[in-house]
Amino acid sequence: MEWSECFPKDTQPGMEQISAFAGTPLWERLCGWLEAEWSVRPLVQYSGCSGAKGWNVKYRKSGRALCTLYPGLPGGGSFTCLISIGPKEAMEAEAYLGAACGYVRDIYWAVPPLNGARWLMLEVKDEQVLRDVQALLRIRAGAR
Repeated sequence: MEWSECFPKDTQPGMEQISAFAGTPLWERLCGWLEAEWSVRPLVQYSGCSGAKGWNVKYRKSGRALCTLYPGLPGGGSFTCLISIGPKEAMEAEAYLGAACGYVRDIYWAVPPLNGARWLMLEVKDEQVLRDVQALLRIRAGAR
């Protein structure tokens, strides 16, 4: 069953339900890291966007979006993290890509800039991708 079917617009899931649906400890590790690193709280919101319809989890720092997390497919053992790398972060992000895994590098270069920003939809499926997502989030937040 699709995520959007499990929890329709009028049925907001809790973080425990979202984590269970994601089906990977990487979800809780990233959420815990975000909350500890920047003292931010998750915001569960519904999106009617056809590309990622359903409930998602947003993290913001000082009013600025850090990322949006989408729980993925049931039993898939992964989730998607959307990070926007704008023109202010691009040079540092591109310098980091030499240390990133091939998957993250390929996604970064395959996504054309839209209004100067690259909207990266990264499937967090293993430790390497999680590490790269954390590095890109540090860049996004202006921290190293």
